[in-house]
Amino acid sequence: MLACTLLILFAGGLQALAVRVQVTWDIGYLNISRDGLSTWRAIGANGQLPIPPIYVTQGDVLELTAINHLDMPVTLHAHGLFQRNSTYYDGPALITECGIPPGSQFTYIIETRDQSGTYWVHSHYRMEGIDGLRTALVILDQDMSLLDEYDEDVLLTLEDWGQEPNNDLMERLQVTPFANLSTDHPTVLINGINANFLQPIRFTSGRRYRLRVVSMSFTYWFKVRLPGHTMQVIEADGIYSQPSTVDGLDMCPGQRYSVIITARESLEFNYALNVTFYSDYIPQISGLTPRYHHVPIVYRKDAPTKTFPLIEDHEVKWADEYAMESRDKQMLLEPVDQHIVLNIKTLINKVGIPNYAFGDYAYNNVPVPPLFTALTTGDMALSPSVYAPQLNAIILKYNHIVELELRNPDTVMVHSYHCHGHAFQIVESGPVHKNSSIPVKRFRGRQPMRRDTITLAANRYVRLRIKADNPGVWFQHCHQEQHSYSGLAFTLIEAPDVMQRTLRVPQEMIEFCRILGHPTRGNSAGRAGSDMTGIKPPLAITGTANSIPDTR
Repeated sequence: MLACTLLILFAGGLQALAVRVQVTWDIGYLNISRDGLSTWRAIGANGQLPIPPIYVTQGDVLELTAINHLDMPVTLHAHGLFQRNSTYYDGPALITECGIPPGSQFTYIIETRDQSGTYWVHSHYRMEGIDGLRTALVILDQDMSLLDEYDEDVLLTLEDWGQEPNNDLMERLQVTPFANLSTDHPTVLINGINANFLQPIRFTSGRRYRLRVVSMSFTYWFKVRLPGHTMQVIEADGIYSQPSTVDGLDMCPGQRYSVIITARESLEFNYALNVTFYSDYIPQISGLTPRYHHVPIVYRKDAPTKTFPLIEDHEVKWADEYAMESRDKQMLLEPVDQHIVLNIKTLINKVGIPNYAFGDYAYNNVPVPPLFTALTTGDMALSPSVYAPQLNAIILKYNHIVELELRNPDTVMVHSYHCHGHAFQIVESGPVHKNSSIPVKRFRGRQPMRRDTITLAANRYVRLRIKADNPGVWFQHCHQEQHSYSGLAFTLIEAPDVMQRTLRVPQEMIEFCRILGHPTRGNSAGRAGSDMTGIKPPLAITGTANSIPDTR
């Protein structure tokens, strides 16, 4: 359900017309087969899956109301939106809110005046997102010069879809040896339907198409190519780039790209957009991983589809964040005030299930969401001692330049890192193990590219920079949901002293915490000072990697 109302906004004496876009999701269970292979209890909105994409124009205010008819709490996260001055609308459960209880409803207010581009919305409570509660969010540009770069706008959403409810799967993962679990692999949904039954995309000779590609994945990676055409990248994760010509896109879970594709003049052939669903860390199984799908690109209904010889991945010019430059010309953030090194560590538990950590402890939720701790503990909010160790909390000072060095020493496992609250500058990557042949890569231009989601490849580190100018509590996590669920996350507590002066959590959210049994004052245990009585001890991930530094 969608409705629009007009707002008159005044700024600097100039009158601007904005729209308040009201979208209502009545969230409930659906017994559905989306891939034609299995029917199970999924999660949809307004009785449907897929959930229709949301379109707004930059400057609009999106009011997204969630009515919870599930038997568990619900939260919603606008993936890539900064939620400036409103961290409480960011969505991760038991971090910035307790969740919307069953039978309740809540409206998220999402400002778009400072952002445009390609995003998506998904639940951030347990596995609700991968079980269906997700859709694309497109913020159309106010800048008319950008609209002159293309003639048509085409949305392509890519999803992974399992063979059973993932909430059930995650429960079994805690007690069942990994080797004994079902070996069913996710199938691929493109624009919400089985990738094998797609309607064609029609091209008209000479027209320029903006293809917005959204990886709404929680598990595997996607590669996207259109042989016979070139792609001109103009956007990554809502950040506009200087145009760069590539052959294809290699996308980790959560990433988005916009590319301009100019249709060929000739009508002699039709073509196929190739979509590969893969994961480097899972052994290849013919027909399952990787999977290959083809979206028909039709120039003329009766034309044959042109075939191309197979080429190796290393022969393809993939989009490369280190070769891209941001269009807004933001220079490298420097000098660095705080350098943080986090090593990914792994512990295989007694039933063969891995737990992960950025540092010494697997992430786990605590009774008091850290946002409430930051807002209610006064000067102590600047000390890590009021945040339980399993939150992996890092305190940032207001306006400091922060460099995150994320290190993945594993020689097989790959991760997808998503940053809430910021788009980070991509500065450098290289090998963790010094005897490796992996080259060091640094940004090549004058203005490093920014984005909010990036691959943490095996045996590699990345260095990323942000400016701590968005006071709030921001979840940082692997976007492979099972890895985040197993502990691969940390929290940035950004300028808690400023938060206390400027933020006021909606009273409804405080009441929801009461209903769900969570305190909203005090340290992580709801107590004073560093007294963590009543909290389960953190799961220590042993190894040789560095621990999270003390930032007091």
